[in-house]
Amino acid sequence: MKNSVLLGAILCFIAAVSWGAMFPVAHAAFKHIDPFYFTIIRYGFVTIILVALLLWKEGIQAFRFEGKGLHLWFFGTMAFTVYNLFIFWGEDLLGESGVMAASIMESLMPMISIVIIWMIFKKRPHLFTLICVLVSFVGAVFVITKGDIKAFLGATDNFIPSMLILIAVVGWVIYTMGGSEFSGWSALRYSTVSCLLGTITAVVITVGATLFGYISIPSVDGIKSIIPHLLFMIIFPGVIALLGWNIGVSLLSPLNALLFINFVPVTTLLISIFQGNHVTTFDLLGTVLIIVSLLSNNIFVRMSQKKELIQHVQTNFSESIS
Repeated sequence: MKNSVLLGAILCFIAAVSWGAMFPVAHAAFKHIDPFYFTIIRYGFVTIILVALLLWKEGIQAFRFEGKGLHLWFFGTMAFTVYNLFIFWGEDLLGESGVMAASIMESLMPMISIVIIWMIFKKRPHLFTLICVLVSFVGAVFVITKGDIKAFLGATDNFIPSMLILIAVVGWVIYTMGGSEFSGWSALRYSTVSCLLGTITAVVITVGATLFGYISIPSVDGIKSIIPHLLFMIIFPGVIALLGWNIGVSLLSPLNALLFINFVPVTTLLISIFQGNHVTTFDLLGTVLIIVSLLSNNIFVRMSQKKELIQHVQTNFSESIS
């Protein structure tokens, strides 16, 4: 049992740190290649690796859609087209400030999922959770606007890329929630098939953007110069983080695994400082607010679950002796 918990913790930690590191790495790569081709080259290789793993582990029958092809395509598109294309597109448009903005938005996923569940399923969260959601969004605003909200709202050069990043993060939350429809499938199977379909969609969009002249095909020299970046992005945030997170969640429970999301903005912040990028007081303050809100809500949920369990045991005990 202890070994399983330790393994789950290690996998979730590696996944979170990998996700935190991918934004500074991608920013460096965008000096040589646009985010569209960077994404499809990266996930082209990730897809090949996942397909090979699934064939080895579960065989060709694992690629059957079982009547869920449209859902698989939708959720795959949300993750591997909307999320991957939009978050790096927005980061690239924002420039250096996009590194922290993308990381902070990613760390908001647990809070965004609470809002989505409230809107779609009409399941209103507790007041304390809503306060934590509000505090986390204030933290995100600090990082994205650098404390100058008026100037930010008046500059479409900042607002539109930020909306792209927000849409991207919502796409990944929807993908994660969609996994419940495939509870009978392994994490590897759902990840692989959805990644395959989503990446195909991303390729179609990239080809279309090229034909319309929005982007251009990268040069051979450009691709060669980002090979180290691609290797990191394929191996760690791509394959290891995707599978490691899903396995870690199954070993720790979603509630425990979400604690590791705190390492995403912290990792990005530390790497940005190490690279010599400009980190503002609002970056630090916003990161602290988000971490505090995530931790506070996690503790609150744990206490609520413990209280409900005690009440349930007491009720059953009272009924058994009456």
